[in-house]
Amino acid sequence: MPVLSTSSYRSPGFLRNAHVQTVWPTLIRRVDDVGFTREKLPTPDGDFLMLDWLRRRERAPQLAILSHGLEGNSRRPYMMGMARALHARGFDVLAWNYRGCGGEMNVTSRFYHSGETGDLRTIIAQATAGYKSVSLVGFSVGGNVTLRYLGEAPDRVDSRVAAAAVFSVPCDLGASAVQLARPMNAIYLTHFMRSLKEKVREKAARFPQEFDVAALDGMRNFVDFDGGVTAPMFGFSSAADYYARASSRPVLGAIRVPTLLVNAQDDPFLSPDCFPIQEAARSTSLFLEVPAHGGHVGFVGGAAASTPHWYWSEQRAADWLAAPIAAK
Repeated sequence: MPVLSTSSYRSPGFLRNAHVQTVWPTLIRRVDDVGFTREKLPTPDGDFLMLDWLRRRERAPQLAILSHGLEGNSRRPYMMGMARALHARGFDVLAWNYRGCGGEMNVTSRFYHSGETGDLRTIIAQATAGYKSVSLVGFSVGGNVTLRYLGEAPDRVDSRVAAAAVFSVPCDLGASAVQLARPMNAIYLTHFMRSLKEKVREKAARFPQEFDVAALDGMRNFVDFDGGVTAPMFGFSSAADYYARASSRPVLGAIRVPTLLVNAQDDPFLSPDCFPIQEAARSTSLFLEVPAHGGHVGFVGGAAASTPHWYWSEQRAADWLAAPIAAK
């Protein structure tokens, strides 16, 4: 019955507003450069992925792969904070960038989508040689990708994958799209739509036959964008078809690797459909933790006195991922 009845996270009193928790790490938090080393990894389709490595002086036997959120990148504070925390706990860290998110536009016309696992599979297959164990960490959309990887074809999961920890995950993409279209979330939706449209316009300059730039002005929300751009690009019949086939919730029951899913009750991006209570209750591998506060990829503070600059999510992930490795 892996639905955790309590959570150790206690939000600072002045951050118990969900929107303040959500924007605080972006606007206020500063994480010093952790010393990433960049690698450009070729992909089977003739494109590339930008990988950022944080390695120990002597290669650690365990590697943690970090997947960022929608329109994020490896240099976001939540990514660098997690990389720093896991590195301090003995992991080598690989923080990867989705296509179009690594500072250099990719050479093929395709982007990424919120449930596309092919690039993660490529990374695990081609960039992790020499590691005895691999752990996965995902934030928001990166959490959905991680869960899809673990559950959509469990027999194909690399045997070295020991554990996973994901935070603020829109397990039901369609329900989250509706949630983000609510007036209270207008500032977030505006930010995402602006970024996505800019990338489409940049791609259209290189591949004018593949994109209808004129249609972008009429796209007001994710349903519009995913129906007009994401679905045709990746072979879905509609936005609804994309959400149904790319959401992680339908495959959670197939996950075999110890996996921690942390979604805050007050996350403004998530509807009730994004809290897979029944799936976790029936699973022996999926552990659902639902703190009262935390916002979306927030979880500010809460670490031990010995790690005052860590966020609670970083301490929680480090503890969770270390346990399966120590048990081996």
